Amino acid sequence: MPADDLHPGALPAAAQPSAPRPFPPGALAGVRVLDLSRVLAGPWCTQTLADLGAEVIKIERPPGDSHPGGDDTRGWGPPFLQDRDGHDTGEAAYFLGANRNKRSVTIDIAHPEGQALVRQLAAGCDVLVENYKVGDMARYGLDAATLRAAFPRLVYCSITGYGQTGPYRANAGYDYAVQGLGGLMSVTGERDDRPGGGPQKVGVAVADLFTGMYATVAILAALRHRDASGEGQVIDMALLDTQVAMLANLGANYLVTGVAPKRAGNAHQNIVPYQVFEVADGHLILAVGNDAQFERFCTVAGCPELAADPRYAQNANRVRHREALVPLLAGYLLQRRRADWLAALDAAKVPCGPINDLADVFADPQVLARGMTATVAHPHSDALRLVASPMKLSATPVTLRRAPPLLGQHTDEVLAERGIADDDRARLRSLGVIG
Repeated sequence: MPADDLHPGALPAAAQPSAPRPFPPGALAGVRVLDLSRVLAGPWCTQTLADLGAEVIKIERPPGDSHPGGDDTRGWGPPFLQDRDGHDTGEAAYFLGANRNKRSVTIDIAHPEGQALVRQLAAGCDVLVENYKVGDMARYGLDAATLRAAFPRLVYCSITGYGQTGPYRANAGYDYAVQGLGGLMSVTGERDDRPGGGPQKVGVAVADLFTGMYATVAILAALRHRDASGEGQVIDMALLDTQVAMLANLGANYLVTGVAPKRAGNAHQNIVPYQVFEVADGHLILAVGNDAQFERFCTVAGCPELAADPRYAQNANRVRHREALVPLLAGYLLQRRRADWLAALDAAKVPCGPINDLADVFADPQVLARGMTATVAHPHSDALRLVASPMKLSATPVTLRRAPPLLGQHTDEVLAERGIADDDRARLRSLGVIG
């Protein structure tokens, strides 16, 4: 089977790969994206655009004598994809998770002829996404001002740690550092006065991921504006900006009160009881969101008097008296097993849930029913499983058209489509301009 004859996405985990069939056009069919980004924020953005039907051409560094080339995340393993004989391939799971539905072209943008190639590709693109440090693209003649002067319809999206302006603009940006600088770690982790207290980062790179999603939204807005006006525009996305924005209610709490929220562990700053509790055989999440739910919980737990107590009847008072209430609730929750609690609370329509590991997640019947894994043919695997897109569109469904590409897999294909002849590609390859 050719590497690009891929199976449709959003298949339940138990489904077997089926014969290839034509894919319906996605909502962004006809939109061409030139992706000069790497690692996570930019690739997450362009993967989302690709899932929605855009053609995404991923530009990667060719291999060299002192470096393997390509997106850094290709080597961020283990784990690595295993080939048909069970051997590691060097294709990291990290890369596979952020680069489906793209084509990979290797071009050395530090070489003048590589820069000319990128400009030639940009001429036929609607969107360019890059996440180089501020000023780097200008050194290559690939900055927004230069390209938009030549191609005024181009939507040019830059993703950096701190944006194109401000005192930190020249600094490299990393999700971990931004989680700290942007305040997220000050409200994540157990309370300082408890065992294990102290700052914690979130388990996935949320500043990168949120920035990728915000960038996607901004690009879609810019494309709508371009279609109406004929003019592209420049989008300046920053991890720190996004991190500050996603403080959400906690940011609003501070701006209203002038008091910085503290770490609360698994508890909620504004709602009680809304946290993890220990039960007889493990833990569960209790997420009581209103007073009626609290009353129903107390009935199920056998403590209706707590719901009638004026200190606890309303959420505002439960928040004020959490230090007294939570230990009382903890005592009741320890008396029964998790399955018993979950069944009883579900029946009473009290929000609750288990704490699953990823094996539990991908075996969960709801996750399976929603098709949250997808199977695709890859050059190294007949049936590569990936996490699927969560976007469910009725008329223009998301499809998994291409596996995450091998480094430079589509260099000749894409450049030939742009009219670059075989002998010209051979010359560029001999110079190290392309891989």
